Amino acid sequence: MMRKSLIAALIIIGMVLSPVSAADWPLFHGDQQRTGFSEEPSDFSARTWYLSIGGIKSSPAIFNKVAYIGSVDGKVYAVNLETGSVVWSYRTGGAVVSSPAVVNGTLYVGSGDGYLYAIDTDTGDLEWKFKTGNRIESSPAVSGGTVYVGSDDCRLYAVDADDGSKKWEFYAGEAVKSSPLVVNGTVYFGSCNGNVYALSESDGKEKWSYTTGDQVISSPAFWNGTIYVGSDDGNMYALSESDGSAVWRYSLGDRVRSTPAIDTEENSLFAGCDDGNVTSLDTRTGTLKWSFKTGGAVRSAPALFENMVAVGSDDGTLHILNKYTGKEEWSYSPGYYLFNSPASSSPVVYGKTIYFATENGYIYALDSKKKEGPTSPFAYYVAAIIIAIIGAGAVIRRVARK
Repeated sequence: MMRKSLIAALIIIGMVLSPVSAADWPLFHGDQQRTGFSEEPSDFSARTWYLSIGGIKSSPAIFNKVAYIGSVDGKVYAVNLETGSVVWSYRTGGAVVSSPAVVNGTLYVGSGDGYLYAIDTDTGDLEWKFKTGNRIESSPAVSGGTVYVGSDDCRLYAVDADDGSKKWEFYAGEAVKSSPLVVNGTVYFGSCNGNVYALSESDGKEKWSYTTGDQVISSPAFWNGTIYVGSDDGNMYALSESDGSAVWRYSLGDRVRSTPAIDTEENSLFAGCDDGNVTSLDTRTGTLKWSFKTGGAVRSAPALFENMVAVGSDDGTLHILNKYTGKEEWSYSPGYYLFNSPASSSPVVYGKTIYFATENGYIYALDSKKKEGPTSPFAYYVAAIIIAIIGAGAVIRRVARK
């Protein structure tokens, strides 16, 4: 009996001391509600690294220590998170701006060639592809065996996740670049005609629509019966899940293409704006909590972890802000300001590592605990410039002495 008790105790101790698995990030902006919140603690910590794969506007999806990301070179890449090495790549027929969704061993992603692709995550082999009438920039949502995705052909499609057959389509007036949100039997998304739509998940019938003052490229997020979405009219909207009525709206001053992140514990919303600000609002009232100014437009969707907000900016920098105060805790500029590239891709948090990509095609793994990233290749360019300047100065001084 004592031996059995000892074994049981050792098992429990082992369970307590063993590393906690990192929370996967299988969809654009993290979870089914697109809150952008990594809530599970983890001991996963990769070494810092960088990888060049072509221009990046897509955001990573993460499952089981592998990141999946699209590139404007037309490929979808699977990247080992611990080493930064490419596991496989699959070439589509156009630029991949859409962010992948990974569900049940299959990756779903749209391409500039107008196809929605289903790719085996283990092998990188094509399972099926579905043709729409124009390029796809919208990121897929997957629910109940159905993939939902918008297209620039002005339609939202519901496609069978197993075989790629069409279930239904909805005409939305203009291009659908916004990524759909599926909760409680309803599909929510924005259209470039300025409307936010709510459709029945089962048959695509319209439940309600809400008209903003300009196109809606921002993707909606959901929390506590409310849909949160930005518009190019400069407002962040909170809409009732049931009938689409406006709970509140707040003017951020410029186009809002950033998808909001939701802190469900603190009732806080975080979103970027084309004026360069990252703003925190109260989810219940729309009251301003704080605002932080970056050096460029913020179209990246913020990611939340612990007490921090990670967000990229077109100033080429990843900004890590205190979620309570908006104060910048630290930042990472891989181009050392001289060679910075816009960061419209949204950062992803996995365990103790932040993954951050820029439009010049580099993806970086940063250590969130040590608050540091890899020495990027641009450091050598900066060093060469400094050496050249010093050398030129020395030559000028010698000439002046003569």
